[in-house]
Amino acid sequence: MTNNIGILLTNIGTPSEPTPAAVRSYLKKFLSDKRVVELSPWIWWPILYGVILPFRSRKSAKLYESIWTDQGSPLLVYSKKIAAKLEEKMQLPVALGMHYSSPSIEEALDKLKSQHISRIIILPLYPQYSGTTTAATFDAMAKGLKKWHVLPEIQTINDYANHPLYIQAICVSIQKTWHERGSARHVLFSFHGIPKRFTDLGDPYQSLCEQTVQSVVNKLQLPNADWSISFQSRVGRGQWTSPYTQEILTALPKKGITEIDVICPGFATDCLETLEEINIRGKKQFLKAGGKSFHYIPALNDSDEHIAMLEKIILNAMIKP
Repeated sequence: MTNNIGILLTNIGTPSEPTPAAVRSYLKKFLSDKRVVELSPWIWWPILYGVILPFRSRKSAKLYESIWTDQGSPLLVYSKKIAAKLEEKMQLPVALGMHYSSPSIEEALDKLKSQHISRIIILPLYPQYSGTTTAATFDAMAKGLKKWHVLPEIQTINDYANHPLYIQAICVSIQKTWHERGSARHVLFSFHGIPKRFTDLGDPYQSLCEQTVQSVVNKLQLPNADWSISFQSRVGRGQWTSPYTQEILTALPKKGITEIDVICPGFATDCLETLEEINIRGKKQFLKAGGKSFHYIPALNDSDEHIAMLEKIILNAMIKP
């Protein structure tokens, strides 16, 4: 029954190496996507090519270098491990595709096509849906399928923000930290932000992030005073989803909260935004503001809880009519 089913996992992508040239190539693809930047090309391209790519590529390359591993980019390393473990566990073909780097979504689809797959379950590794991420997956998928003369049956998983096993996995991750290190006075849940204009246009991302956190704090029975939610990675001067992580990290010590655990439930795998922006820069900022203890709780990555949760989500999608 399942021998013609394949799984397509997707993630955002990463530079191939921590160099200005590689980062520039990645950023060019990422920031040229109208799902990410909706400005007219006549306005955006002079900014992108004249300002952002020449200057941000060099700066970002140094940041990537600070988190690079012997195996490569953490995001790609963990994404590959997730795909391999799922394939072994489910005994089904699993292909990994990146939006803006290699292996591309088109390459992943070609891999499934070569295995004569006639039904594809698509799971973007974004727990909370956003047009800037999840919808971009489906755009790339549609483009990749143009080469298929016989289209496969497609089943998409838009999000799993409130899936019980996802919430359970986040809770287990937090509780493991508490068991090993003791609990801090406060838990900060930090998510990647999106422009507020997207939210105003109906993107449900912020609401889904808030629902995820509420489900976690309810399960952990955290008092309201013992947790906060914030949004990071703001770019430019426009309004983004708030409150901003950078501002919260400075504000908490002023309120007498000097010991925090930080977790980023919107990231399925650790990456630049978690390992450098949060665990390096964010930690320095918090301690400089008067904080005494800052501990980053890693993403679910290729943990057993994560693999079991993703398997269940996929199985549920497979049996839906």
